[in-house]
Amino acid sequence: MEKVNNPNQQASFRPIVGIDLGTTTSAVAYIHSGKPDMVPSPHNKRIIPSVVLIDLQGKVIVGEDARAALIAMPDRTIAAVKRKMGSTERISLAGKDLLPQEISALILKELKSYVDTHFGEGEKEAIITVPAYFTDEQRRATKQAGELAGFVVERIINEPTAAALAFGLGHIDEDRHVLVYDLGGGTFDVSVIEMMSGLLEVKASTGNSLLGGEDFDWKIVDWLAERMLEEHGVDPRLDLRAKALLKGEAEKIKMTLSTEESMTVSLPLVTVQNNSPVGLLVEL
Repeated sequence: MEKVNNPNQQASFRPIVGIDLGTTTSAVAYIHSGKPDMVPSPHNKRIIPSVVLIDLQGKVIVGEDARAALIAMPDRTIAAVKRKMGSTERISLAGKDLLPQEISALILKELKSYVDTHFGEGEKEAIITVPAYFTDEQRRATKQAGELAGFVVERIINEPTAAALAFGLGHIDEDRHVLVYDLGGGTFDVSVIEMMSGLLEVKASTGNSLLGGEDFDWKIVDWLAERMLEEHGVDPRLDLRAKALLKGEAEKIKMTLSTEESMTVSLPLVTVQNNSPVGLLVEL
């Protein structure tokens, strides 16, 4: 929906936005002049990390600043909460016990602030995407998170279906079957879509809600930790800050190895043993 500046129209105008609440990053978009457009953050970022921090003053911080605090304040920061959606397990964050949907609501509330800045105050409808294999409990938790954030949640739709719709809008006159792979930060979905006479029908969907970039990162963390165990007899995974440091390094390694054959990992200080710094120098 397009922005309305006429104050007399505000009462009847309720924008609809689409939200990708991702395991590692999240984003919000709307239809502008017949085409989708992103709603940027105040820093003009189109996507934000799905990370929540409750700082020492009790203030909630979401996005890049929260992700930067993962190493320094691991007990006050949470990432990849999407993987726990639908669970009744409470998550300890800065001394508070929160349900996964309550933490997800903080991410969605941050996105809603961008939408409010763009469209002005008032009710906003939202369509939120979820992995194809999310259970009813996980879908209900996602809807609840949206409502807690202040959205009127119009619909929950599957992520590969959303991808197929985006493709189909540009190929509306074609009859074909489309295979959609969605490999994200935390989930891996695949769907078969049939396009016929302008209609799109999902013929089959399957997936794994615990397979994605996060898992690749942790595999690298394990590999680095094993090298430190062999060399120094210390497991950095037992230290929250060291574990977070290796996780951040794993993301950088993964990006570098997308274009390079190998990478030298040089970390002078990962953890401390007997009051001495323990580092890591290895080629991956």
